[in-house]
Amino acid sequence: MKTRREERRKVAIEQQIDENLKRVYEQDTTQKVPDRFLELLDKLREQE
Repeated sequence: MKTRREERRKVAIEQQIDENLKRVYEQDTTQKVPDRFLELLDKLREQE
């Protein structure tokens, strides 16, 4: 069972990953985050 602190940390890490990916692709606003990256993130989240 996860504690509140662990859950908040998990959410914070996920937000940081999302923000970093957005920052990388912000340079070219016509380019979206590739589906393969989104799929990879989903797989990583499922492993926890």
